[in-house]
Amino acid sequence: VQLQASGGGLVQPGDSLRLSCAASGITLDDSYIGWVRQAPGKEREAVSCIRRNGRITYYIDSVKGRFTTSRDPATNTMYLQMNNLKPEDTAVYYCTADHRYCTAFVEEWDYWGQGTQVTVSS
Repeated sequence: VQLQASGGGLVQPGDSLRLSCAASGITLDDSYIGWVRQAPGKEREAVSCIRRNGRITYYIDSVKGRFTTSRDPATNTMYLQMNNLKPEDTAVYYCTADHRYCTAFVEEWDYWGQGTQVTVSS
């Protein structure tokens, strides 16, 4: 299984950014998928998750209404649309996948992408 994340960069507060994660060796539509981030000097934290039946669960209140997780079965790619970005969103973002469940316990995710850096700064 390989997850290839991309789309990070340097943006200003209030900007938008969309992260992508292309998968191989796993069918994202049949899997639980999510995003985890790690800010400088902090622990990794689960940002969002989509269940296999399409229900979406956000783990972090701070991104509700600003971030949207989705997937495209045709291309086996998942996305994290981030709007109205804030400096506190600065982190390395990882896409994750699992066959079993969504979880806020990041160490339980089976599959990880390599991470993409998002920096929000004026």
